[in-house]
Amino acid sequence: MIPDRRLILLGAAALLSGCAGGEADRMPRPMARNQGAVGRVDRVQPGSFPNIPFADWTDDEPEYVLYPGDEIEIATPTAPELTRTLRIGPDGRVSLPLVGQLMAADRTLAELESAASGAYASQLVRPVVEITLKTAGPLKVWVAGEVRTPGVLDMNGDIDAYQAVVQAGDFLPTAKPQEVALIRRGPGGRRMMRVIDLRPRRGEVVALRRGDLIYVPRSNLGELANFFTQIRNALPIGFNYTINGQYQNF
Repeated sequence: MIPDRRLILLGAAALLSGCAGGEADRMPRPMARNQGAVGRVDRVQPGSFPNIPFADWTDDEPEYVLYPGDEIEIATPTAPELTRTLRIGPDGRVSLPLVGQLMAADRTLAELESAASGAYASQLVRPVVEITLKTAGPLKVWVAGEVRTPGVLDMNGDIDAYQAVVQAGDFLPTAKPQEVALIRRGPGGRRMMRVIDLRPRRGEVVALRRGDLIYVPRSNLGELANFFTQIRNALPIGFNYTINGQYQNF
């Protein structure tokens, strides 16, 4: 995992180098476009943005990870009186009898079972824990960049990328809707990026998944490097990704 300080220095170096050149040289350029079946689709390769290590894009569904707002049952078959149905709090934690607070968000069910079993090891002779997802919380996505009201949005039901932008107040006049970045958690938690065309009546329809991040640039996608250095510590729980298998914020 790249240390925080190194990422910040890399971002600062990119900005300083941009001051010396023109707009075209300000940030790393994305890869050339590939023509998709509907609209234009860019599949950004890992080396496209040196300061932002993206994985190759895939449409495969990653293993489900828990989010704030999810309702789960934490069952203890060897001590049924401790079984609880709990909702994961905004801080990503749940409160368990005997052991107190436990981080649940950004963990798979199996990972949380292991963590809860370890927490109960000092309290139970047989610390067996079984966790079931009862109800998934709201679909949360992050919309940032050149929109009127950027931030985290709760989506009810299925929604596509353009609908999310509309809920965020629509594009500003300075936006570049034909070159919008969609950042998504892929298998293993690694972040991926593709470029989508969201021009009204001309762009493509892209269904969103939980935890997707939409970034609308002002000029070119090189702005992503600067964006990540600014918000990497501001993302809420549930928007974490991994680099080389280790979780961290942008």
